[in-house]
Amino acid sequence: MQVTETSAEGLQREFKIVVPAADIEKRVTNRLAELGGRVRLPGFRPGKVPMTILRQRFGDSVMGEVLEGAVDEATKATISERGLRPAMQPKIEVVKFDKGSDLEYKMNLEVLPEIEVEDPATLEVERPVAEVGEAQIDETLERLAGQKKAFATVERPAQDGDRVVIDFEGRLDGGEPRPEMTAEGFSLDLGSGQFIPGFEEQLLGASAGEEKTVELTFPEDYPSEEHKGRPASFKVAVKEVQEPSEMTVGDDLAKEYGFETLDELKAAIREQTEREFAQASRARAKRNLLDTLAEKYQFDVPPGMVEQEFNQIWQQVERALEHHREHKDDPEHMAQHPHDPELDKPEEELREDYRQIADRRVRLGLVLSEIGQRNEIQVTQDELNRAVFNEARRYPGQEQQVFEFFKKQPQAIEGLRAPIYEDKVVDFILEKAKVEDRPVSVEELMRDPDEEPATEGGESEEKPGRKAASKKGAGAKKAAPKKGAAEAPAEEATVQPAKKAGAKSKKAAGTEDADAAGETGDES
Repeated sequence: MQVTETSAEGLQREFKIVVPAADIEKRVTNRLAELGGRVRLPGFRPGKVPMTILRQRFGDSVMGEVLEGAVDEATKATISERGLRPAMQPKIEVVKFDKGSDLEYKMNLEVLPEIEVEDPATLEVERPVAEVGEAQIDETLERLAGQKKAFATVERPAQDGDRVVIDFEGRLDGGEPRPEMTAEGFSLDLGSGQFIPGFEEQLLGASAGEEKTVELTFPEDYPSEEHKGRPASFKVAVKEVQEPSEMTVGDDLAKEYGFETLDELKAAIREQTEREFAQASRARAKRNLLDTLAEKYQFDVPPGMVEQEFNQIWQQVERALEHHREHKDDPEHMAQHPHDPELDKPEEELREDYRQIADRRVRLGLVLSEIGQRNEIQVTQDELNRAVFNEARRYPGQEQQVFEFFKKQPQAIEGLRAPIYEDKVVDFILEKAKVEDRPVSVEELMRDPDEEPATEGGESEEKPGRKAASKKGAGAKKAAPKKGAAEAPAEEATVQPAKKAGAKSKKAAGTEDADAAGETGDES
């Protein structure tokens, strides 16, 4: 094998590789001999088929297999012998080959840059922190009370919003009573849409002790094939009419959420809020760390990796733009999902902005990967198993299908490995770095990091390579605490890891760069 480096510009490398004809012939002969010991051809015993016959029958297919193997081995050997670290899979172009002649091909590849990383202990990182005060506890209690209603029995006809306690018995097409359409002591909130259209409306004005017959037709899109589109009648006995009122903060509210006393509920709220604040502080510290690393490490990154990352980002941007175009004339939708004004920029300007973000993501991924490798940070099998389990929890009733998916798709595991690895590296750096806690208000802690405070001139400060984007979860309403409920994993948007580089290469970790377009999402 002859290897000649024909180009070396920046991180680009090009080689001319020649595999001698004698080597190709030897490989073909050996492979045909292997086949000859197994194949059965009419008129010949196994292992006794002449080589000429084998060449006639299998020569072309064996030649293709041999050429592929020869290129693969020569490529791996060239990379290994020269100590190259490919950023992506090498590109192969066969220049010349005829039967009986040498195989000549070109190999183009981008190599990973050499990165000299410093001791993480030299880094200084600011971590915003906020205390959980009584104001946050009281605010959460008021919100939880507003989500619940107390009901008291009243002696008047039922109105929209009331709760009625009913017995009912249903029939299809005037037939016999159906068990699945019958219940006793059922509490139905009028106007809630719990029952099929027409049922709740026909109970408006009914009083306790009254019996009514509700006539309606099951919708054509009803889930049960047996019921959809068929007429039905229900005999309904109204047992009680209850009027809603706002629930007050007290032990009764605590019981609604599975606690015995208000003090227990307060303790649970405090614990959950402290956990959320700690997660927000960690996320802001991580963001500050990534900003520090991005400013500290400036180097050329493989163009192919940047292009690949940009394409992934741009697909999300295009979905956001398409979503906006579909809903821009719907005021209600736009009120719930405000459009990111960044997306109103000209396309070329947008592309340039997001290409800078792609460059930053790749650069940060390489830095984190280098730090992780030098400090022998690994993702354990137990951590991957937990990640798969957490993914399965997101699909109740389909857990087994999720497990089977990851079992049959090993590459999907890499999508879970990258964010775990990244977080472990970030946590390692934060443990070593000089982290200074800075007390801030709750509003500042939960504010979108891209919403920079105004400068003296009245304009917000924007750092190069950073872009405002809506952050899912920032400042979102907290769910009510549930006693004994398992804690759901925190969701973090992470960049896809770099594709496998090729023979003898290392995989660069993906980074969750909070300023990146991946969090533009599908909301606009």
